[in-house]
This record gives sequence, C-alpha cells and structure tokens, in this order.
Amino acid sequence: MPLYENVFIARQDVSSQQVDTMTEEFTKLVTDNGGAVAKTEYWGVRGLTYRIKKNRKGHYVLMNLDAPSDAVLELERNMRLHEDIIRYMTVRVDELEEGPSAMMQSRGGRGGRGERGGRDRDGRDRDGRGRDDRPRQSDGEAAKSSEKPESAKD
Repeated sequence: MPLYENVFIARQDVSSQQVDTMTEEFTKLVTDNGGAVAKTEYWGVRGLTYRIKKNRKGHYVLMNLDAPSDAVLELERNMRLHEDIIRYMTVRVDELEEGPSAMMQSRGGRGGRGERGGRDRDGRDRDGRGRDDRPRQSDGEAAKSSEKPESAKD
C-alpha cells in the first residue's frame, strides 16, 4: 500500500483532549477503510505564520499512514468537513520516518533565548572583546572611511 504523511492543524481554542479525540476518530476512519496508522505525533500549540480563519495559533498533529488512496481521500473529506480543523496536508512518501520526526527532534535540542553563541547583539563576546572572524580593514580603507565626502567639505 502507498505511504503518506498527514499533518493537520486544529483551532487553538480546542483542548488537547479534544485534539486527541479527533486523532483517534481519524485513525479509526483510516483503519475502517483498510489502512493503518503507523505513528501519530502531537506537536503542540504553535504559532501560525499568518492568520487562518481568524486564528493565530493551532494544535499541530502528524499522522504516518499506510493506507490505500480511497482511505486517504475519505480522511481528507472528513477533515474538510470538520469545523475544528483549520488546515491539513497529505503528502505521499517513499518510506515512513522511523523514530521522532524533525519537529520533535528540534524541540529537545533547542536552548533558551539567551544562548546565542556567547555574543551580545553588537557582536562582542560576553567579556567585552570584539569578534575575531571579521575581516580587518587595511590602512588605506580606514583612511578613506574617515575622510569627509567632497560635498561635506567647505
């Protein structure tokens, strides 16, 4: 059978228990139509890049499917009719990803906002030294940049 990845976004004001219930309903729908759901991942509430149907955030869920195309069409039809689903996308893949998806892997490895390679906004190290990886100006370039332009001279 063909393999698919399906991601859907549910409205933000829906509880996570309701999202789990929706996921179980969609899983049952796929299995009733002769398919199987290999993996489901709840990615949490994430911000949308732009507003969709007056929503700024949404619950993201990934489902890996091993199902015939008829089951996927029925799943998409039900998602289209469901009032709590903002968007969905189904992609056919050659093989299903084993282990956690890239979204789940990036979540664990990301540090806090303060960790930016040990540099402040102006490019200095925390101990006050400047960056060593910037190209140095030659003496001629430094002299040119310090001169006033011709229009500014009196």
